[in-house]
Amino acid sequence: MKLWVLGSGSSGNAILLETARSRILVDAGFSPRVLKQRLAVAGVSPKSIEAVVVTHEHTDHAKGAAAAARKWGWTIVSTAGTRMMCPDWVEAKTILTPRKSAVVVGDFHLETVPVSHDANEPIAVIVTSIGEGARAGIVYDLGHVTETISRALDKLDILVIEANHDEGMLRAGPYPPSVQARIRGKFGHLSNSDAGKLAGGSIHSGLNNIVLAHLSEENNTPRVALNTVGDSLRRGRFKGRLTAASQGNVVGPICVGPPSVSTQLAPVQLALGL
Repeated sequence: MKLWVLGSGSSGNAILLETARSRILVDAGFSPRVLKQRLAVAGVSPKSIEAVVVTHEHTDHAKGAAAAARKWGWTIVSTAGTRMMCPDWVEAKTILTPRKSAVVVGDFHLETVPVSHDANEPIAVIVTSIGEGARAGIVYDLGHVTETISRALDKLDILVIEANHDEGMLRAGPYPPSVQARIRGKFGHLSNSDAGKLAGGSIHSGLNNIVLAHLSEENNTPRVALNTVGDSLRRGRFKGRLTAASQGNVVGPICVGPPSVSTQLAPVQLALGL
């Protein structure tokens, strides 16, 4: 299984997962035009995508889902709560899943896990390749870590995790107190420190890659996030690769699974002039 982060941040999120038989997206927070351009970087035609899993209704995750589904025949997978908040999905084929459940799409087993965020039934997603057994966890837009989330991140090969803000930069930054409180709150976003703790608790011998996602462009930098999370991972004796995703770059391919399943390649960031 291969994973590409097509872009991640407050202006748009989309993650591509592919095996020899199937391709899906997790989130489509870009317009169809931008999605097509970013998929082209990965050498993928939009028409080859079977489905898009939308984690919640906020525009940076759902903006392009309906139009892309109509244009290219994608199925949209989401909770009923998310579907309720997206009336433009009316003409799209949808699969509704409970917040804690599982569904099979093509070669992928999708486990949905509830998260704490200011949205209607938001979820994290654990994606397992049925043919290979490779496991990817995609966990972002959550205000705090629950026991349910911690247990779900067991025996992953790759973890894509939110590292939204540095706490000091947020306090000193341009956002008004009300926005800062929302970001720090129970239904907001994970800080670098919280991401480090959650990722550190997920370490095992098979976890080969961790990707930091949804970095704030105002209250974080890749260097700060990598340093903070990296400190936690070193204490946990993490032996894999730590990468930071960004808003304007495509990161990948990251080959997911043990070496016997796929050759490990260093992920690269490819800048787009969009």
